[in-house]
Amino acid sequence: MVQLVWLAVAFPLFGAVANALLAIRRPAAKTAVSIIGVGVLAGAFVVAVGVFNALVHDPRPSVPVVLWHWMPVSERLSIDFAFRVDHLSAIMLLVITGVGGLIHLFSVGYMRSDPGYARYFAYLNLFIVFMLVLVLGASLPVSFIGWEGVGLCSYLLIGFWYEIDANSDAGKKAFLANRIGDFGVLVAMFLLWWHLGTLDFVGITMRAGAVFPIGSSAALLIALALFLGCTGKSAQIPLYVWLPDAMAGPTPVSALIHAATMVTAGVFLVVRTASVFALAPVSLEVVAVVGALTAFVAASIGLRQYDIKKVLAYSTVSQLGYMFLGVGTGAFASGIFHLITHAFFKALLFLGAGSVIHALHHAFHHAHSDADAQDMRNMGGLRRWMPWTFSLMLVATLAISGVPPFSGFFSKDEILGAAFARGTQHPIYLVCWALALGAALMTAFYMARLLAMTFLGRFRGGDKAAEYLHDAPWTMTGPLVVLGLLSVLGGVINLPHFVGGTGWLERWLAPVTETARMTMTPLPEVEGASALLLISLAVAAAAVGLIGGWWVTSRATILTPAQSPEEHGFWRAVYHKYYVDELYQKVFVNPTVWLSRRVLWQTVDAFLVDRLGVGGTARLAEGLGWLGSRLQNGQVAFYVTMFAVGAVLILRTLVR
Repeated sequence: MVQLVWLAVAFPLFGAVANALLAIRRPAAKTAVSIIGVGVLAGAFVVAVGVFNALVHDPRPSVPVVLWHWMPVSERLSIDFAFRVDHLSAIMLLVITGVGGLIHLFSVGYMRSDPGYARYFAYLNLFIVFMLVLVLGASLPVSFIGWEGVGLCSYLLIGFWYEIDANSDAGKKAFLANRIGDFGVLVAMFLLWWHLGTLDFVGITMRAGAVFPIGSSAALLIALALFLGCTGKSAQIPLYVWLPDAMAGPTPVSALIHAATMVTAGVFLVVRTASVFALAPVSLEVVAVVGALTAFVAASIGLRQYDIKKVLAYSTVSQLGYMFLGVGTGAFASGIFHLITHAFFKALLFLGAGSVIHALHHAFHHAHSDADAQDMRNMGGLRRWMPWTFSLMLVATLAISGVPPFSGFFSKDEILGAAFARGTQHPIYLVCWALALGAALMTAFYMARLLAMTFLGRFRGGDKAAEYLHDAPWTMTGPLVVLGLLSVLGGVINLPHFVGGTGWLERWLAPVTETARMTMTPLPEVEGASALLLISLAVAAAAVGLIGGWWVTSRATILTPAQSPEEHGFWRAVYHKYYVDELYQKVFVNPTVWLSRRVLWQTVDAFLVDRLGVGGTARLAEGLGWLGSRLQNGQVAFYVTMFAVGAVLILRTLVR
């Protein structure tokens, strides 16, 4: 069955091609588009389950699946287009096809009325194709195809409603920010080939330890170059600015990008190349510090956002910071554990927000209101009309806040515990732990604020709009129920020993991370009173944040956007995201535009090339032609004179 893993990629690829043809020839055939778009993901998930089950009973740590010879340049450079099924890729395969399939099903109800329905599903299927290539690739070049492909699809989907300039600008912003990160991955590939002579992941793992001593500057440079790519793809400081703007796309796209696919690629790449990072301990410290800072800063920005999708976007940036903190401590399984649980509750939160937006858009349209359906100041009291959505988003809120026994508690607690344990060896990790704990408190606060502003109190959208409010149809609510169950039960895959668990996921991933773990200093165990204190602090942070967020929001007078005064003081800076976008605009964008317009276009292209080059050559040819025409006047005497002058000049030259 493992050898059939290519079918998991072939199914959505077929769906992308078929729906693209339907978008061109029969864009109104929405039933066929729905069956194909969702059906291919169901088929891919069945293949993923079969592959996972086969791997459970396969004694080999990994199984290569060669599809064709791709670049047979020489004996030294011969790269196959091949997949490698191991314990890490099998887990990612299940998450991508499973959660991705639920998002596809939700999209049937959410996007049904959109005229670009077939085009949307073609892009969505293609997104899954490239993400699967990324996680299944046996070598960096193969994975890089998927890496670039998800960047392309994010550009297409974020700017899906390209008629609006802000949407197309958001797509370009995502594309450009990711290109900066991709430069780092390319540099890392060249350096790996130069030093190790291989780009195959198994070859890198086997050769890195023999070539690079621990603390090697070459290993450090490669690891940091790889991490630059990860900061772009997984929206970490300083390249996180594209992800909040990605909210310009349809809400299911946000769920797909934020939960199950693109933004998790950076975490995956660090774990996949863990053997290189382990040889450069400083690189792991950089990963952990950047992750902790990102978690803290993004969580603080989420405290003062009013767009429901923007709050969740900064939440994603923050939670990705937790994942990098986990892998940066060397607790690679903990990072992947949080990646999985985050896929469950974050997909639920985004799709729940999609249900709210869908209902409000419908209600405001019928009420002839131009109110923003994404602004939480136009919401309130929706629990009355949308009980299913409220209950399920409450589950996801408790999970992301780290309340036991929901899934997020176990994965986040593991990361906090690992950071504290590593801090007993390197104090910088204690700072990371404190930042992550602060981010946990703020996460609970802004999620309670989101719930209170959206579902509690009175409805602020008007009585006429309230008449049209209702829960989403079951094509949309059904996936939410499944994700709700996973958000509650997802923690069982890696239950810690203190609650009777066996740490299954950690044992499952051991063959993938074994080489890196043997290279690193073992992570100290935190037991007894210390472990209990850490857990108590994490739970207390969640409780204080949730209660504080609800209390502050419920006591405040919430005004509609038109009535709301301008933000002042520190909250103004938070609302404007610390003006980082404005800083980038002045430091990077404006000089680049000036250089492109004034120097490259107006000076080089328009003046040097057009006027002096093309235009000057044309004028010279025109002048020579005019001179030649003056010499052809039809007078024989003039011709004889010119002949005599020419003859004299030639003879004079010869005599000399």
